[in-house]
This record gives sequence, structure tokens and C-alpha cells, in this order.
Amino acid sequence: MRATLPLLEETDFPPITRTDLVTLQVNLGYRCNQSCQHCHVNAGPNRKEEMSAENLAGVLAFLAANPGVTTLDLTGGAPELHPGFRGLVAAARARRLRVIDRCNLTILNESRQEELAAFLAEQGVEIVASMPCYLEENVDHQRGKGVFQGSIQGLRRLNAQGYGEPGTDLVLDLVYNPLGPSLPPPQQGLEADYRTHLGERYGIRFNRLLTIANMPVQRFGSTLISQGQLADYMRLLRDAHCNGNLDQVMCRSLVSVDWQGYLYDCDFNQQLGLPIPRRGRPRTHLSEVTAASLRDQPVRVANHCYGCTAGQGSSCGGALTGGAA
Repeated sequence: MRATLPLLEETDFPPITRTDLVTLQVNLGYRCNQSCQHCHVNAGPNRKEEMSAENLAGVLAFLAANPGVTTLDLTGGAPELHPGFRGLVAAARARRLRVIDRCNLTILNESRQEELAAFLAEQGVEIVASMPCYLEENVDHQRGKGVFQGSIQGLRRLNAQGYGEPGTDLVLDLVYNPLGPSLPPPQQGLEADYRTHLGERYGIRFNRLLTIANMPVQRFGSTLISQGQLADYMRLLRDAHCNGNLDQVMCRSLVSVDWQGYLYDCDFNQQLGLPIPRRGRPRTHLSEVTAASLRDQPVRVANHCYGCTAGQGSSCGGALTGGAA
């Protein structure tokens, strides 16, 4: 796999600083039941990395000591494959924290995961589910043969628990990302297309569609390099940069924790190996900081950051402002 960091480090991206920390995004490990082309963490069935019990306890200790952090955002890999996933979720919900599970949907159909949807509903976990298109051919091309139908099956399991249904508090958001080196289309219009197609053909209900740009890191970045498209894609992102998105980029109020407990300004920086430094040392462990100590600290930026400010903007919560450059 070709490294993209040497081609991204030199940048003129505008400097930004942190505000109050609201979201702790925790990567529980890189093991996944899928190996998607666009995966920015290079996850797959053969990855062995996973967060230790000690670091899981450290996550809960940090949340207890920093009550201003109100959201625990769990990612992977497939975070549900971590043996401590359910215990962590239950402990966080007992503290009345908002918990987000970044779910690939097909995990809900795996052996020994048949009760996962019911557990998530019982705990009131918000689901952010990968669904890069509403067309079977496009999804299978990007994520593997049979993934679309597996995703529909997973969505039906969630709907059966009340997710996405009017009158419930069970939030089910879908995530779109482009199939190649292009910007996502306008989020609102695409959401209407998803709602019509998935609803009429498959009876699927959901709350929102979130559009997220592909980041030129890990598998997607390596593919761009091998196909000679990285420079053109970066030019597309830079030309579409919107200053109005800078105030809302996720790295201002979120910190990303890797499976070893080290901190990054975002999940993309984590995959590029750009940790948050501390007192002359190259990286910082979660156990060494408080939420207050991160406020007003500069965010570590590189050229891939243009992926978050291009066009409508892109974040873990979907489009940002949609303003002009």
C-alpha cells in the first residue's frame, strides 16, 4: 500500500484551534467483517489490533472526570466485534451519555450477533450506518459482492426494533460517500432519493442521510496514487474549499482515540499517523489530559483537511454549511 502522508504534509490549509471538547471518538480496533475499497482505516477480517481492557477502563475514567464530554462515538473496524463493546456501551449509557455506533450494517447478520440490534435498541444507541448508495450494483462494487443485500437485511433488523420509526427516539442515520474521486452531491436532495428508493423498494425507514467525502488516506489514498489521480483529487478539494466550513469542522470539538489510547485531532489524522504531541513528545495518551487542557490547542492540519471543508463540508455528522468558497 502506498503511503499518502508524504504527499499531504506540506499544506497551506488555514490554522484552526480547538473549542470545548464534546465528543470522544474511540476506535476499538481494526478488525472488520468487510474489506471496503474506500476504507480509510484499512480494516478487514485479518486485522488483530484491538483496545485493551486497561484502555477501555481509561475511556470510562476520562468520561467520568470530564462531564462536558457528552458523546461517546464508537468506531473501528467493526466496533461491535470488540469483546468489550457491549460493556462499554452499557457503562456509558448508565452515565446518560449519548452513544453513537458507526455500524456497517452487515455485522448485524453475523454469527453470534443476532441479538445485537435488540441490544442497541435497549441501550438507546444512535446508529450511523454505512450505505454508500441506494443501488445494489454500486454498493457491491465498493464494498463487496452481496453487501447491499446484507445491508438491507441489517436495516430491516434495526427497523424491526423501532430504529428510524416516527415517534421513537431510536436514531438511524445512513452515510453516503462517493464511489470515486468526486465530491458528494447536495445532501438534502440525495436524502430524498434514498428515502424514495429504499422506502418504496425495500420498506426501509431512516432518520437522516449524511454525506461524507472520501479522504485520500489508506486504501482510497493508495488507489488514487496508483491510478495517478491524487493530484487531481486534491485540486478538486482545494478549489472547492469553503471558509464558512472552518467553524464547524469536527476536530474543533472532537478528539479521536486509537486502539492504544493515543490521541489525534480526528480519525483521519489517526490513520495518517499524525498524533497530538505533548510537551516535546510526539504523542499524547488519553490518561495524560483533561478536556480543559485540550481547549485552544492548535489542530494538526495537512492537505487532506481540505476534504472536510470542500463544498458543503464533510464531517462525521455529514455536510456542514454548503456555502460558497
